[in-house]
Amino acid sequence: MSDRVNLPHLPHLLHQMIRIRQFEEKAAELYSSGKFRGFLHLYIGEEAIAAGVMPSLNADDAVVSTYREHGHALARGVSMNSIMAEMYGKVEGCSHGRGGSMHLFDISRKFYGGNAIVAGGLPLAVGMALAMKLRPSSQMGPSTSLAACLFGDGAVAEGAFHESLNLAALWRLPVLFLCENNFYAMGTALHRHQAETDLALKAKGYRIAAHKIDGMDVDAVEKATREAVCKIREGQGPQFLELQTYRFRPHSMFDPDLYRDKSEIEKWRAHDPIVSYSTILKKQGVLDDAQIEHLEAKVREEVQGAVAFAESGTFEPVEMLTRDVYTLEASK
Repeated sequence: MSDRVNLPHLPHLLHQMIRIRQFEEKAAELYSSGKFRGFLHLYIGEEAIAAGVMPSLNADDAVVSTYREHGHALARGVSMNSIMAEMYGKVEGCSHGRGGSMHLFDISRKFYGGNAIVAGGLPLAVGMALAMKLRPSSQMGPSTSLAACLFGDGAVAEGAFHESLNLAALWRLPVLFLCENNFYAMGTALHRHQAETDLALKAKGYRIAAHKIDGMDVDAVEKATREAVCKIREGQGPQFLELQTYRFRPHSMFDPDLYRDKSEIEKWRAHDPIVSYSTILKKQGVLDDAQIEHLEAKVREEVQGAVAFAESGTFEPVEMLTRDVYTLEASK
């Protein structure tokens, strides 16, 4: 654990991971019982990345994510109520019930998706970073905001990945590239879709500073993100973090998960980020078992409240379904 003196911050990291885990477990339960449908990609096992990344970002920074984004949205500050309502397809949801699990969006938090297209968020983040660089935020000088882009290892096989990194490096844009490498692009193992499995090395090929981080260690993620963000704000150009992690559940709820050995999953479960960090905090004397149980109980109440909020929400009236889809031609 790093030599950080901000002890109140440490329980916050654990709290966020517990929130994400319990939300995801409840989402799986609700999905299985038919409360909502569509695709559902769970973040269980990867919580340390969302919890570790978000504290270093400012309110003016933009966050662009993937379809496995519930944890990112929660850690960014999007309310659990609005996320759960979105899963239910209710108008009280953060995307007014029109996005569902894969398209969470909250402009008040500068959380710009939830993008279902693999690598689709990278060009968006580069464009936002270009705008930040070109448009001064005040008379004091250019903006120090940045765009943080989260994506999986499968995205590096897409042309948009290479184009985005190239432009970000050429124009020295304030972009933080965050690759959540869980070693599987859907059901395809990393070594089966990449000849070079060192993803940080790919970023270095574009002359972008890149580091490989243990994505199961929330403290390591927080420290690496903080350092990368500081360099970007100092004008050193884009930064790339390869965050090595593992999802404990299948790619999606439709995935039979036949491509992984159970022994491999159990090996990674031994590095559960929540269990590991709880153990560290107890050894450091930051929290004890009773305090951790209290955190868990508070989160259970929050999750139950979010479900009740979603259950009591409203569906969009049928006559409004074409709103923002079709635009009436202006009368002549």
